[in-house]
Amino acid sequence: MAQVVDVRNGGKRRWLILTLGLAAQTASCSFLYGIPFLVPSMQSAEGLSLAEAGTVVAAPSLGLLFTLILWGAAADRYGERLVMAVGLGVSGLLLVYAAVGDHSLGTLFGVFLLAGASTASVNAASGRAVLGWFGPAERGLAMGIRQMAQPLGVGVAAFGLPPIADRWGFQVSFLLPALTAIGVALLVAWLLVDPPRPEAEAGKVEKPPSPYRKPALWRVHGASALLVVPQFAVSAFTPVYLVTVHGWTAASAGWFVGAVQILGALGRIASGYWSDRVGSRLRPMRRLAVASAAVMLLVALGDATWPWLVLLALVLAAVITVSDNGLGFTASAEMAGLAWAGRAMGTQNTGQNIAAALTPPMLGLVIGDSRYALAFCVAAVFPALAVALVPVNHERAEGPH
Repeated sequence: MAQVVDVRNGGKRRWLILTLGLAAQTASCSFLYGIPFLVPSMQSAEGLSLAEAGTVVAAPSLGLLFTLILWGAAADRYGERLVMAVGLGVSGLLLVYAAVGDHSLGTLFGVFLLAGASTASVNAASGRAVLGWFGPAERGLAMGIRQMAQPLGVGVAAFGLPPIADRWGFQVSFLLPALTAIGVALLVAWLLVDPPRPEAEAGKVEKPPSPYRKPALWRVHGASALLVVPQFAVSAFTPVYLVTVHGWTAASAGWFVGAVQILGALGRIASGYWSDRVGSRLRPMRRLAVASAAVMLLVALGDATWPWLVLLALVLAAVITVSDNGLGFTASAEMAGLAWAGRAMGTQNTGQNIAAALTPPMLGLVIGDSRYALAFCVAAVFPALAVALVPVNHERAEGPH
């Protein structure tokens, strides 16, 4: 059963909980988004084609999609500490297995599939823990800090995995995310305390009604999925665009992407703080959708005109297109209520991951040989649609959160 404590005694503890949630999500992301950095090593060591290596790389995300909602339901039922510790620990042990011995391509695919399914536990449970320990006036900032985990995880993988793979082989490099996951899982099991559950404290046993009976929560999920398209248009195509169109080296393009990811992480914190100050998640989310559509058109304009403009636009796009991410998560959890928050965040993340998976092949077909400006214009359509979908009127009708 979940540990339950008095939130009034958790003033300092809540920051520890946030730190543990951020660490757990970072450990998860270092695996989920780190495996692509090993593709060159895998190809040279095993003689894999790009398609074969890409199949292995896709396995963690595929496993994640299958289990996000289930892990969210488990967090709602059994508590965040158990779900995070078990899922993260199992994923770490699976990666240790992948790091030792000789494994076929099929075995690696299966191990990564299971590890991705296991590490999905962190996505909803860490967000649910933050939701429970922070009040409405601080929750946006807290969730914005938690959302820094993705760029931090990518950074850990980018700086750690390739050097290890070059020296000891790509399989040994799996030990970095493996040991990180196991270490953080142990810390979570030791230090994390589940937030209070008001319905349990009040002695209520009846199940709260589903928040999905009304369309507002579905609209938040849909708008968030649409807003993922420009985000992944920028992250997926900026490196290849800079190399093929502007003649940058792969290393310089990589450093550019890494630097703007740091700015994007700061943007998530700023948007969360903004939402706390204005007492709304959805109004800032809708304004960021407008800004996202505008900045993608600016990128397209820059591609068709001056190189300095497209570089400036790409920096702005890398910040603006990711800044709404925490707002959608926070709004989903708050609208669902604590009893349904895990499932709501699992559903939210599932929709976003589906959109993320579909964006590169869709825009790749539009780009063809060199039609980048057209692709950036297409990417601008999706946040424009999200503007109309964000249910701001529902938030106003419900009153201040």
